[in-house]
Amino acid sequence: QVIVDNRAAGIIPVVTVTNAPADGYTVLIFGSVVWLAQYLQDNVPFEPMRDLAPITMVANSPNVLVVHPSLPVKSVRDLIALAKARPGVLNYASSGPGSSSHLAGELFKSMAHVDIVRVNYKSIALAFNDVLTGQVHMMFATTGSVAAHLSRGTLRALAVTSLEPSQLMPGLPTVAATGLPGFESGSKVSMFVPAKTPEANIRRLNQEAVRYLHAAETKERFLKIGVEAIGSSSAELVAAMQSEMSRMGGVIKSAGIRAQ
Repeated sequence: QVIVDNRAAGIIPVVTVTNAPADGYTVLIFGSVVWLAQYLQDNVPFEPMRDLAPITMVANSPNVLVVHPSLPVKSVRDLIALAKARPGVLNYASSGPGSSSHLAGELFKSMAHVDIVRVNYKSIALAFNDVLTGQVHMMFATTGSVAAHLSRGTLRALAVTSLEPSQLMPGLPTVAATGLPGFESGSKVSMFVPAKTPEANIRRLNQEAVRYLHAAETKERFLKIGVEAIGSSSAELVAAMQSEMSRMGGVIKSAGIRAQ
């Protein structure tokens, strides 16, 4: 029997699990704010590598770099060249501070060494509307939100932000392969238990979760809602966390990003 305890937003669910008994019966399924919170806000009451035991990466949802068709670019390299030729002229839309679209945009600026202006919106829907009308040049959008617009030609996709090509966007190259080697961004959801949970419990949780996530039916179900089922080892999740903290920590600090 599994009881879902859907707590408030922010870091409250994380704190709840770090304070729970370390018996393997209280599980956290949460996004990458688990390991990025320390960069986005002050006085975070937990340290992910110390207070949580990683089980598996559950799912990943990369962004898609899209531009309005009026922008004279067909690739990531074209976009970087245009941005360098017109510093401070191009802009990108994103929702709230620390959102996936925001972090992807700032990572792109940092790695490409370009000056592209962020236009902040209260909601992702408002941001999306202004890209569709051409008031804003570009955006790092979710895969599910762009499919219909790509087929109609109202948006142009340049690349996907996963490190490897994504089943969510078949045939679309990655940002990493078309201009910015090593670029990776997106929304990751992972599973944790409190630190000091017995190793036997951690192994059992990993085995059962991975078995489910690797099933063809599960993968198909996840793709339909716009995410890729992963099912990693605990060690692979740790490596992904360390990589993202290394990649994004400095970007968040230099851009002065603070979560609301």
